[in-house]
Amino acid sequence: MIKIASRPFDFLDKAIGKQILVHLKEGKDVRGKLEAFDQHMNLAISDATELEDGEKKQKIGQVILRGDNIFYIST
Repeated sequence: MIKIASRPFDFLDKAIGKQILVHLKEGKDVRGKLEAFDQHMNLAISDATELEDGEKKQKIGQVILRGDNIFYIST
């Protein structure tokens, strides 16, 4: 059984330092290590890579993703 965090920020708190997958509203995916987040769900990600159809498209490095553009986050 998978235990889901009771609040979104609990989920993000547990994901700090781990690899996450972020699906953006425009359809792009970004994978990388979650470094930090704020109350607007803006994410700071290191070692980020843009994915297309699950395959590596390009390495981005460090990036900040604006919370308004995020559709979902997965660990």
